[in-house]
Amino acid sequence: MSGSRKGFSASFHPLRTRGFALLWGSSLVSNIGTWMQTVAVGTLVTQRTGQARWTALVAVAAFLPLGLLAPVGGAVADRTDRRRWLLRGSLAETALAAGLAVLSATGRASPGVVTLVVFAGGCMAALLLPVQQSLVPDLVGRDDVLAASSLGMAQYNLGRVVGPALAAIVIAVGSFTLAFAINAASFLAVTVAVYLLRVPPRPAHAGEGIWRSIKQGAQAAWTEPGCRSAIVLIALAAFLVSPFIALIPAKAAVLAHGGDKATAAVTGALTTAQGVGAVAGALLLAPFAARFGRRRVVLIAIAGTSGALCLYAVAPSVPAAVAALGLVGILYVGILTGLSTVVLLAAPAESRGRATSLFFVALGTIYPLGALVQGVVADRASLQAATIGGALLLVAVVGTLAVTRPAFVAALDAAPAAAAIASGASGPRSGGTHPTGLPAPVEPPFMPFAGKEPE
Repeated sequence: MSGSRKGFSASFHPLRTRGFALLWGSSLVSNIGTWMQTVAVGTLVTQRTGQARWTALVAVAAFLPLGLLAPVGGAVADRTDRRRWLLRGSLAETALAAGLAVLSATGRASPGVVTLVVFAGGCMAALLLPVQQSLVPDLVGRDDVLAASSLGMAQYNLGRVVGPALAAIVIAVGSFTLAFAINAASFLAVTVAVYLLRVPPRPAHAGEGIWRSIKQGAQAAWTEPGCRSAIVLIALAAFLVSPFIALIPAKAAVLAHGGDKATAAVTGALTTAQGVGAVAGALLLAPFAARFGRRRVVLIAIAGTSGALCLYAVAPSVPAAVAALGLVGILYVGILTGLSTVVLLAAPAESRGRATSLFFVALGTIYPLGALVQGVVADRASLQAATIGGALLLVAVVGTLAVTRPAFVAALDAAPAAAAIASGASGPRSGGTHPTGLPAPVEPPFMPFAGKEPE
C-alpha cells in the first residue's frame, strides 16, 4: 500500500471509483428510506394494536430472512448476472414499498398484512445482500476493500441516524403513507445506479443445482482458514456481545426509571449515540488497519468493544451511557467490518458470494439466539450481569484461541494467491485499466455499499 493511502484519506479512496461511488451514494439514499419505513411500520403497528408482541413480530419478520435465505443469495451471486439480479431485486423492493403506501392510503394496512409485506421485503434484502457484498472487490482495488467495507458501514449508520429523524418529521406533518412512498422512491436511486454500473461477468458455473452450489460454496469457504476464522469469530461476537443492541430499550428503562415517554427518549438517544459512533469508527478503520494491520485491528476491536460494553453496563446516568455506547459504536464496527473484509479477501473469487452469505447466516441466526439468552439472564440476574458476562466471555474465548491456536488468529491476515489475483492484488495503478474493466483511479489518491448489522 502506498504511503499516501495510509492517512485519513484512505477511508474515502474507494469513492474515486465510479462504480463504487454510484452504488454507495444510491445505497445511502435507499437506506435512509428503509429506516424511515422501519420507524413508520413499527409506529403504525403499535398504534393499531397497542401490543408489543406485534411490534416484535414485525422486527422478526424483517430480520429473520437474513439467516434463512442468505445462502440462496450467495449462490445466486456466484452463478448469475449480478447486475440484472440487482435490477430486478430493486424493482421488487420498490413495488413492495409502494404496496405499503397504497395499503396505508386505502386504510387496509392491517398488522397482519403489513407484517407479510415486511417479511417479503426482508426476503428480498436477504437475497440481494450477498450479491451486493460480493461486488466490492470487483469495484475497487484489493488495498481498498477494507475502506470500501468501512464506507458501507458508515453509510448504513448514517441512514439509521438520518432516517428515523426524517420519519418523525414526515409522519408528524404528513402521514404513514408519505413515509412509505418516500421509501419506494428511494429504491429507484439504487435501480438507476445499478443500471449505470459496469461489472465483470461471473465465470460460467458447472450447471449444478442451487442446493449443491450452496454446499460446495460452504465447503470452499470452510476449508479456507481466513474465512473459517472470520465466520467463527463473528458467530462468537454475535452471541456474546451483539445482543446489547436488542437490549438497549431495557437499559433505557433502567435509566429512565420505567417511565414510558422517558424510556422512549432515552432509547432514541442511545441508538443515535451508537449510530454516530459507528460512523466515526467506520471512517477511522481504514487508516488504523493500514498502520497496524487487519488482524491487530480486529483483535483490538474485540477487546475494546468488550471493555466499552462493561462501561456501558455500569453507567449510572443517561449522559454516561450515551458516551459509553458511542464508544461501543466506534469499536463494534471494527469487528463487523474487519471480519467481513477478511471473508471478502480470503474467499476464492468463484465462491465469494456463497462465502459472504455464510457470514450473514452466522450473524443472522446466532444474534437472535444470543439476544434471547442474555434477555433471560437479565431477567433472572440483572442486565448488567448479562452484558458484562458476555463481554468478558468473548475476551476469554478469543484470548484462549490466540494462545492455544495462533494459526487461527493469524489467518485473519492471510489471503490465498488465487483470491488475490482474482480481486486485483496489485490494486489500482496509475492510469490504465482496473482489473474489473473500470477506469483505474489515478494515484496519488485524494478523497473521495454495504454493511448490515443486526437490529
